[in-house]
Amino acid sequence: MATDKQKLGDWGEKLIKKFDCFKCKHQNTLKQLPPNFKCADIICDFCGYLAQVKTKQTKNIDKIPKRILGAAWGPQKDRMDSGIYFPLFLILKNDNNHSIFYLSSDLQTQEMFIKRKKLSDNAKRAGWQGYYFDGEIMKNLMTRIV
Repeated sequence: MATDKQKLGDWGEKLIKKFDCFKCKHQNTLKQLPPNFKCADIICDFCGYLAQVKTKQTKNIDKIPKRILGAAWGPQKDRMDSGIYFPLFLILKNDNNHSIFYLSSDLQTQEMFIKRKKLSDNAKRAGWQGYYFDGEIMKNLMTRIV
């Protein structure tokens, strides 16, 4: 059974896949990748465009939160070290409305990805380490976010 956060994330990915591909402009080609696919959530099955989608429940859908949970730190760090970033869709949702922010891959910086502490030895996924997006840095990029 999916958690509320997983349902919210799935809703956000389904919302984005309704758009035409942002690279090749084909219609109905954006597909959801399987859960836990590393660093990407959406793929165009025509041109291979990849993007990450983060969805967050918030009262103010016009203001980037201070922190947005990411995913696994290891794969993200490996990609950053190789200069690989995926476009980011940030969806902010409240009870009645939502907003969508887009940050292209070429405008992202390593500083906006903050490593979290590893999970404790008692945790279900002991040793796993995630990251979050620093919303303060993203706010400074607001001139770049669409």
